[in-house]
Amino acid sequence: MFQSIGEALVLMWDVIKSLPHLWRQRDKALDQLFEIGNGSLLMAGILSIFIGGVLALQTGPVMAERGLSSAIGGLVGLSMCKELGPVMMAILIAGRIGSAMSAEIGSMRVYQEIDALRAMDISPIKYLVMPRMVAISVALPFLVVFSILVGWMGGALVAYSNPQIDVSFTTYFNNLKDVVDFGDVLNGIFKSFIFAIVIGLVCCHQGLQTIGGPRGVGRTVTKAVVNSIVMILILDYFLTRILLTLE
Repeated sequence: MFQSIGEALVLMWDVIKSLPHLWRQRDKALDQLFEIGNGSLLMAGILSIFIGGVLALQTGPVMAERGLSSAIGGLVGLSMCKELGPVMMAILIAGRIGSAMSAEIGSMRVYQEIDALRAMDISPIKYLVMPRMVAISVALPFLVVFSILVGWMGGALVAYSNPQIDVSFTTYFNNLKDVVDFGDVLNGIFKSFIFAIVIGLVCCHQGLQTIGGPRGVGRTVTKAVVNSIVMILILDYFLTRILLTLE
């Protein structure tokens, strides 16, 4: 495990050193950005509207019983900003995009295409890893902002339409505006940026370490996605602790 962490950190340093060559690889980075962002938009929207809706559905009646139904906007708003938005989008991207990254790079490793790149004096880090890392680091924070906004709307729809809650859109969004500030949104964006780096590192590293033919590619994909999700949840705890001390 510690060896893998060390190798991932070395890979991260190699990616940082290759960033000055990003302009040459801009087409690959833009293709990846389109695939991650536009390709995940519909799924992110569906997931987010139901996350916000379920959150309001679960907490709204309890709060209404205690005369706190008007505060549901702030509760849904903070939950989407600080936790549910960044974590759920990161897990979605790990499953959808991280698996594709590890599979593509793993297949190239198995079929010796990466060795062919080295033979042509083309760095696999600059050509394969760096564009993917840049794309996911840009796309995931934007997806999280989109997720937060859609989740807020999902909570508002449930709070308005459920007779047990019965909170108007005006009351919901006024409370949300009073409770949630821009710093809370930045909190989620910062988390998503860290999660994006972790997903990219883990999945690209696993792809580069693939051995064993097609069966090895399958094992690589499974390991990359599982490790990414575990790292997301572990990092979420520590990032939350750090950000709470800074508030």
